[in-house]
Amino acid sequence: MSTLASANLSVGKGEHRMSLDAKSMSSTLEDDKILKELGYAPSFKREFSNLATYYGVVFECRYDLQHSSLTRRAGFSNLVLDLGIMYVSYPCIAEIVSAFPTCGGLYTASAQLCPPKHRAVVGWIIGWLSVLAQIVGLSSSEFGLANMIWAAVVIGKDGDYAVTAGKTVGLCTALLIVHGLLNCLATKWLSRLTSGFVFVNIGTTLRALTFILILVPTLLIYAWYRLVIIVTLLATTPRSEMHTASYVFGSEGIVNGTGGWNAGIAFLFGLLSVQWTMTQDYDATAHISEEVRRAAYSAPSAIFIAVIGTGLLGWLLNIVMVLCSGPLENLPGPSDSAFLEILVLRLGKPGALFLWSLVCLTAFFVCQTGLQAGSRTVYAFSRDNGLPDRGYFGQVSTRTKTPIRAIWFTTLFSILPGLLDLASPVAANAIFAMTAMAFDLSYIVPIFLRRVYQNHPEVNFKPGPFYMGDGMLGWVVNINCILWTLFVSVLFSMPNYLPVDKNNMNYASLITGGVVILSMVWYFLG
Repeated sequence: MSTLASANLSVGKGEHRMSLDAKSMSSTLEDDKILKELGYAPSFKREFSNLATYYGVVFECRYDLQHSSLTRRAGFSNLVLDLGIMYVSYPCIAEIVSAFPTCGGLYTASAQLCPPKHRAVVGWIIGWLSVLAQIVGLSSSEFGLANMIWAAVVIGKDGDYAVTAGKTVGLCTALLIVHGLLNCLATKWLSRLTSGFVFVNIGTTLRALTFILILVPTLLIYAWYRLVIIVTLLATTPRSEMHTASYVFGSEGIVNGTGGWNAGIAFLFGLLSVQWTMTQDYDATAHISEEVRRAAYSAPSAIFIAVIGTGLLGWLLNIVMVLCSGPLENLPGPSDSAFLEILVLRLGKPGALFLWSLVCLTAFFVCQTGLQAGSRTVYAFSRDNGLPDRGYFGQVSTRTKTPIRAIWFTTLFSILPGLLDLASPVAANAIFAMTAMAFDLSYIVPIFLRRVYQNHPEVNFKPGPFYMGDGMLGWVVNINCILWTLFVSVLFSMPNYLPVDKNNMNYASLITGGVVILSMVWYFLG
C-alpha cells in the first residue's frame, strides 16, 4: 500500500472515530437535557453500551430457567403468564420508562404523573415499595441460586449429601458479597462485564448498529443453550415415555395438591412460581438509564427484546420439560429440583450437570444485574430524600462513578431475609413471597395515574420516543395491564393450602400492606 493510500486510510478512520464521538456527545447532551427537565443533575458517566443494556435486561427480566427449576408443571401456565406479562412490560412499562429515563424508575414516574400536592406521598410510598421489592427480590434470587448450586452437589454425590439451612444461607451470603464487589467496578468495566456475560463484546461500533442488528444476535446468544436443552431432551426421551398433549396442555396433568381448593384454583396457583420470576425488575433498564446513551430509546427496546424473544423460548422450554418429565411421583428427587431431576433422567448425571452449570451461570448473571438495578433504586431514593440518611447513600464515587454506598446498602440488607430462614423458614418465605406483589403494584401505579390525570392541568406528561398514543389501543392495553396485575395480586394473597395454619398461611399481602401503611404513617408523622 502506498504512503498516500495509508495516509488517506488513516484520515478516513480518524474521521469515522470523530463522527462516532460527535454522535456520542450529541446523544449524551440530549440524555442529560431530558434528565435536567425532570429535575436531576447528571451524576453518572454514560458508558453502558447498547449491547450491555439489552443483555442486562434480558438476564434480569427473564429468569425462565430458574422458575423452570422450581416448578413441576408450568408449560401452559407459562403461556398464560407470557400473555399477561406482555401487557405489563411491553408496551405499558416501556411507554413509562421511555418518558421518564431516570434511575428512580417507576417510583419517579409515579410522582411525576400526579398533581404536585400528591407527588411527595405517592413518590414516598411507591419508592419504599420499590426499594423493598428490589432488596427482597435480589435476596430471593440469590437464595434460589444457592439452592440450585447445592442441588448440583447432591446429584454429584448421588444423593449422599445433606444440605442444611446454614449451608444455604452461608452460600447465599457469599454470593451476595461477590456480586457486591463486582458492582463496585467502574461503569465502563460493568458495561464490559455485562457484555462479557454473553461472551460478546462488539465495542463502540454498536452505536451505529440498527435495532434489528442488535435484536438478532441478542436472541441467538440468549437462546443457544436453551435450544440445546430442548433438543437434547426431545432426542433422549423415548416416544413411549413422553406425556400426551392432554397431559401437557389439558386437565389430565393437573395434580391438585392444595388439600382442599378445587382444580381451577389449583391451576391458577400454578401461575405463581412463574409470576414470581417473570415480574422482577421489568424496569431494570430504567435504573441504569442515567448511565446509558439514548436511554429513552434503549430502555423500551430492551424490554421488548426480553419479553417477545425470551418469553416464547421460555414457554417452549417449559412445554418440553413437562413433555419429557416422566412419572410425577419421582419429582422432585433427592436434589429437590424438578428441572435438574428431569435432566438427570434423560441425559445422565454428567450431561445434566454440564447443562445445569449453564443454568446456574445465567442465575449468577441475573443476580449481578439485579444488584445493579437495586443499588440505583436506593441511590435515587436517597437522592430524593426518601431515606432518613440526609442523602448519604445518594452519592456517586468520584473514582468509579458508581453509587458504592448504595451498592453495599443493598448488598447488606439483602443478606437479612436469608438469615431469617435460620430462625423461621415460614417468615423467610413470607418475605420472599411479597417480592412479586410489591413489584406488580409499583408497576401499575404510574400506568393508572397516567390515565387518571391525563387531562389534569398540573400534570404535564411528555411522551418519550415509545408512545402508544391516547387512542383506543393505549386505553385497552393499559386497562388490561391493570386488571391482570390486580388479578395476580389477589392470587398472591391467597393461602395455597387448606386447611390454613400458621405454617402454610400466606403472609405476602399482610407484609406488602404493612409496608404501605407504615410508610404512610411514617410520612405523615415526619
